[in-house]
Amino acid sequence: MKRFAGKNVLITGGSAGIGLESARQFAYEGARVVLVARRSGPLEEAALELRSFGADVLTIAADVAVQSECDAVIAKTVKQLGGLDGLVNNAALHHRGPFNSNSAAELAHMVQVNLSAPIYLSRIAFPHLVATRGFIVNVSSIAGCVPTPGSAVYSATKFGLRALSLAVAEEVKDSGVRVTVVSPGPVDTGFIMDHLDGVTDLTMSQPISTASQVATAILACAEDGQFERKLPMQSGLLATFAYLVPSVARLIRPALERKGRRIRQKLLKNQ
Repeated sequence: MKRFAGKNVLITGGSAGIGLESARQFAYEGARVVLVARRSGPLEEAALELRSFGADVLTIAADVAVQSECDAVIAKTVKQLGGLDGLVNNAALHHRGPFNSNSAAELAHMVQVNLSAPIYLSRIAFPHLVATRGFIVNVSSIAGCVPTPGSAVYSATKFGLRALSLAVAEEVKDSGVRVTVVSPGPVDTGFIMDHLDGVTDLTMSQPISTASQVATAILACAEDGQFERKLPMQSGLLATFAYLVPSVARLIRPALERKGRRIRQKLLKNQ
């Protein structure tokens, strides 16, 4: 028996990276997948790939930073598929660099995509998920476990998303809806690999996961409802320690940043 046979699973940021790999794995496990992203071209390319191995796919081009478009995404999914069993809030935006290097509008846009959209989508999807005893998986980040200089607002949005996930999970535990969070470190996708020059040295010091590893964690959370999965484990432990003992974290940060610069230079050389 496939783990998600007959389930309708909506994935934001579903046309590439972690979102697309999650769609592959959900589809392999029998789910009908709804891919949401801003651009219709990459969405249809992703759908074509999934359909080539028999997946049932619905694509919706939408900007999740716009509340009316979020409303339309949920309404279209429920109308066309008859219900909703799972929501994966994966879409993310990162305007890299120090706080003062980005405009106020760019910083606000990050908050809209990374935090406001998951809050809004989760709330409007919730009645449908209660009806199916479904799940919400929010894709946060190790940057949401320890403040990350050079990525202040991105880190803040991921802190918020992680806090939202853990608090709502407790609030709705008797509803039958599982609310969980996956917090990866750097991942080998275009989100990081296409922007190596802008990624913080501290981030680059950590082991790089694959999209497949993160997607596997997402499916595991969707199935068992475990509150949080951090990956890789050593980065999760290091982030927890750095948060709890910030004075020591400041002492070891220069060594980690030197390591991150070496890793970046090696990756850039191999591109």
